[in-house]
Amino acid sequence: MAIQIFNTLTREKEEFKPIEEGKVRMYVCGPTVYNYIHIGNARPVIVYDTVRRYLTYRGYEVDYVSNFTDVDDKIIKAANELGEDVSELTERFIAAYFEDITALGAQKADAHPRVTEHMDEIIEFIDVLVQKGYAYESQGDVYYRTRKFKNYGQLSHQSVDDLKVGARIEAGTKKEDDLDFALWKAAKPGEISWKSPWGEGRPGWHIECSVMVHNHFGDTIDIHAGGQDLKFPHHENEIAQSEAYTDKKFSNYWMHNGYINIDNEKMSKSLGNFILVHDIIQQIDPQVLRFFILSVHYRNPINFAQDLVEAAANGLDRLRTTHQNLQHRLKAATNLVEVDEAELQIIEDAKAYFVESMDDDFNTANAISALFTISTAANKYLTAENTNTEVLEAYKTALEELTGVLGIQLAQAEELLDADIDALIEERQQARKDRNFARADEIRDILKEQNIILEDTRQGVRWKRG
Repeated sequence: MAIQIFNTLTREKEEFKPIEEGKVRMYVCGPTVYNYIHIGNARPVIVYDTVRRYLTYRGYEVDYVSNFTDVDDKIIKAANELGEDVSELTERFIAAYFEDITALGAQKADAHPRVTEHMDEIIEFIDVLVQKGYAYESQGDVYYRTRKFKNYGQLSHQSVDDLKVGARIEAGTKKEDDLDFALWKAAKPGEISWKSPWGEGRPGWHIECSVMVHNHFGDTIDIHAGGQDLKFPHHENEIAQSEAYTDKKFSNYWMHNGYINIDNEKMSKSLGNFILVHDIIQQIDPQVLRFFILSVHYRNPINFAQDLVEAAANGLDRLRTTHQNLQHRLKAATNLVEVDEAELQIIEDAKAYFVESMDDDFNTANAISALFTISTAANKYLTAENTNTEVLEAYKTALEELTGVLGIQLAQAEELLDADIDALIEERQQARKDRNFARADEIRDILKEQNIILEDTRQGVRWKRG
C-alpha cells in the first residue's frame, strides 16, 4: 500500500507521490523565539518528527527544514520588556528550543533557517512581487494585493468576498484593501531594521517562510506542514506570495495538526492554563508527553488532562517493562524448545498492521495498538518455562524497531541509574550472600525512596522504575 496523506488543500486523502522519486522535500513552520515553547508548539514538533522518521523508515531520503522567526513584533516587545538585545533574546530561546525538543525525542531538522539570515533574499522577493503588480508600496510599508491572486482562499476554502481581516492582517488607511497584508513594515523609532528600496524596515511574518522555502528548495516542495492555526492567514498568504513569484504550485501536500486543549478548555494565558514544555518536562517524563501526543491521530484535537497523561504513562511503562523482561530473559535463556512459527507470525502481522496504520495518513494511534499486540504476545510467551532465544529476540527487535519509528525510547529507565544506585544494588547482593538480611532490606527501602523497585528472580536481581 502506498502512503496516503490527507491534503488540506483538497480535503482528501491522496496517494503520496514525491516530486523526485525516493526523495521528500518537507518544510515545517517553526517557532517565533521570544519565549519557551508551550505544549501546543510541542505537538507539531512531535507529529512531524514522527512523519519524517516514518518516511525515512519507508525508504525515502527526507530533506526536512524548519525555520526560526527571529524578528517579530512579539520578539521586539519581549526584548524591550526584559531590557535585552533582540539577538540575545532570540539566541537564548533558540538554545532552549533545542533543549526542549531533544528532551521530547525530536531530531533537529536538516536546516533551521532564520529570518535575519535572509534579508537580502526577502527584499529581492518582495521587489519582484512589486514589479509584477502583486504588491505596492505605501508610506514605507509594502502590501500584497490579495484580490489580484485569483486562487486566494484555496487552502482555507474561503471566498475572498467572505474573508474577514485575520489575526495578522491589520486594517489601516495605508492599504488599498483591508484584505491586503504586509510584506514589509516601515521601522518605528528604536526598532531593529534593515535598509530596503522602500526605506528602513523589516519583513512581515508571511513573506519570511515563502522566501526560506524558496531559498532552500526552489519553486515547489512536496510537503508543507504546521499547526491548524497557521492554515489561515499564514499558509494561505504563503501560497499567494510564492505562486505569484514563481507562477508554479507552491506545495503539493499540506498537513495541519489539531489543537491541544487543557482539561477541555482552550489553552490561554488569560485562563491560567498555559503550559510550557520547559516546565512540564520537569514534572513528567518527556517521553510520556510524546507517547501521549502520538496516542491521538494528529488531525484530531487532543485534551491534556491528568488522567489521560497517567494512562499514557502506564501504557509506555507497559511497553518498557515488556522490553526489560525480554532483555532479562535473553541473558539467561537457552533454546530448550524449537522456534514457534506462530509466535513469529504474530510479530509479522503486528508489524504489517503498524505499516498499514502509518501508511493511512500517519495514524499513530492505531500504530501504537500494534505495539501493544506485540507486548501482550511477548508477555504471554515469557510466562512459559522454556523459551527460544530467536523468538525472544524477534519480540525485542520488533518493539525496538517500531518504537524507534515513533521516536519512543524504551531504555530510558536504564539510563536513570547512577553510580551510587548501582553500588547500593551490588552491596545488597553481597548482604544477601552474607545472610545480612536486615541490611539487604534497608537497601531495598533506600532504593524504593529513589523510585527504584527491585525484583529477585532465579536469573538474578532486576529493577524497574516505580
